[in-house]
Amino acid sequence: MASHEGIAALGVEGASAAAHALSLPAEAYGNDPRLEVMWAMKAYNHAEIYFNLISSVDPKFLKLTKVDDRIYSSFRETFKELDVKQLKEEDLKSIEAKERWRAFCNQFEGIVEDFNYGTLLRLDCEKDYSEENTIFATRVQFFAVEIARNREGCNDTVFRSKQSKS
Repeated sequence: MASHEGIAALGVEGASAAAHALSLPAEAYGNDPRLEVMWAMKAYNHAEIYFNLISSVDPKFLKLTKVDDRIYSSFRETFKELDVKQLKEEDLKSIEAKERWRAFCNQFEGIVEDFNYGTLLRLDCEKDYSEENTIFATRVQFFAVEIARNREGCNDTVFRSKQSKS
């Protein structure tokens, strides 16, 4: 996961440049080393917003996309046995898993906006994002796992723990 220092080093001017750069086509980049920091910043911000959301709104009421039902039913058809509460790296990154995920994800091309954008996903849903608890995934993988976690009550622990501290 991106460090706060790396993101903070961009500053307001860097953040503005990042927002503009992320709207350009891929061909415009070449090998700009700042690009990795920009993507890390965007992924980190998304993760932070999502965690705050499941901490303050009962996850079972969240709707993450217009096609949550379709994503969830296809996900559970394809990955019946996957334990979304406690993911392991090989659940997403093994050769066999990558093939299954590729077929799953590609069905949402043109349906889920930015379906293959890089996103951060928590391995253990009862814990916050941290370097040890975070894996890089595509946006549709994130949606599939988090929709399942919300519907199956796995994110309730985060919501309840934040509510009890309030």
